[in-house]
Amino acid sequence: MEMAKKITLSVIKADIGGYVGHSSMHEDLLAKGRECLEKVKGKMLIDFRVMSCGDDLELIMTHTLGE
Repeated sequence: MEMAKKITLSVIKADIGGYVGHSSMHEDLLAKGRECLEKVKGKMLIDFRVMSCGDDLELIMTHTLGE
């Protein structure tokens, strides 16, 4: 019986400052995050999601590389 690979869920939260105060993020920053992670999807990452909450940027990634 073969062991299944472990999948790691990594979440990086960065308080990068707001577009207008602390309430929003510029769409270009979200696009840049998606662009950077798209380059390593299928190589280093299984999948990812770029999100924001107020002026915080969140990078949520799945991979098999461990901690």
